[in-house]
Amino acid sequence: MSEFDVQKTRIVIADDHSILRESLALLLATQADFQVDGAASNGQEALDMIQRFRPDVLVLDLFMPDFDGFEVLRTLDRHSSRLATVVLTASESDTDYAQVVRLGARGLVMKGDGPQRLFEAIRMVASGELAFSEELARQVVSSLASDNRTQPPQQASLHRLSDRERQIAYSVARGMKNRDIAHQLSISENTVKRHLQSIFGKTGARDRLELAVLALNEANRAA
Repeated sequence: MSEFDVQKTRIVIADDHSILRESLALLLATQADFQVDGAASNGQEALDMIQRFRPDVLVLDLFMPDFDGFEVLRTLDRHSSRLATVVLTASESDTDYAQVVRLGARGLVMKGDGPQRLFEAIRMVASGELAFSEELARQVVSSLASDNRTQPPQQASLHRLSDRERQIAYSVARGMKNRDIAHQLSISENTVKRHLQSIFGKTGARDRLELAVLALNEANRAA
């Protein structure tokens, strides 16, 4: 397969530091499966580019003047946009981490991390997975499960799931990734993905994080 046959993940970057923004665009362009469609210097530019380019993934800095990353996420959330977003931040605040996840971010990478961590996070959120450390994933899911503002839809339930689908749902709630679930259950990643599509259809959960919150709630009620 040539590089022209590779399915590209289309990306918009938002960061107010021009050197970092331009360096990120060049760095991501080294990956054959990435295509950088736009690089925004503030939140409003990011929203304009999202509307114009309809990217697969947004790589978002949190702290930008005037219109920051939090406000970008709030705006996308208000418009029910489920754009896969990786937050790239220097923040060390657990409160910031929990807030951006509540607002819809599905990946978190520290600015001190290596490039491979960012590449992996982009690929993971583009495929519908969560790109957090397992510890952070468990912390965030537990926090969201106890927060009435972030409960799954009322009709969402695990009662229609098969035993195997329940196993996978509870594995997601523990912060496990598809490859780890596949290894644990001795099945392929593609089989995990097919089960997840069925699980989303049966439960009403709209994405992996809602499924994790739903599964944790049911596990807590059964305990």
